[in-house]
Amino acid sequence: MEQVILVDGQDKETGVMEKLQAHIEGRLHRALSVFIFNSKGESLLQQRAAGKYHSAGLWTNTCCSHPWPGELIRDAAIRRLYEEMGLKCELRKAFSFIYKASLDHNLTEYEFDHVFIGITDDIPVPDNNEAAGWKYIGWDALLKDADEHPERYTEWFKICLKDWRQELLNTA
Repeated sequence: MEQVILVDGQDKETGVMEKLQAHIEGRLHRALSVFIFNSKGESLLQQRAAGKYHSAGLWTNTCCSHPWPGELIRDAAIRRLYEEMGLKCELRKAFSFIYKASLDHNLTEYEFDHVFIGITDDIPVPDNNEAAGWKYIGWDALLKDADEHPERYTEWFKICLKDWRQELLNTA
């Protein structure tokens, strides 16, 4: 069973818990999000696979995951970007934030999320168990679609677009 790292509000480890149980109980845990841009400044989105236990079929940032206990967050970001999307590129830490959101199936996402940015023109080769699809999209078109059709996007992605838009644009 996959475990997540439980943390406090300063990202200090307080224990570990099975991943699904952490989402059932709404426990604060460490997470990572990767935003990939191409040389034209377009954002690479993934559509979550239909088999995901929450937010299935929704569009989101390039990669979202959790580090393993004992794993450095940056190493986990590099590992998961390759596992989910078949991509390898330099990643740099952009910012961190805490969010809490109600999800489908009575689950709660409560994460201390570390956000990484990368730039590549490589074509993704996604793991079909992770991503049902992908697309590069311009920032203006993405913001317009997310405003007009928020139901198409994951909760954490909408929070990033709303609250961290400038930080994403400045670091891309």
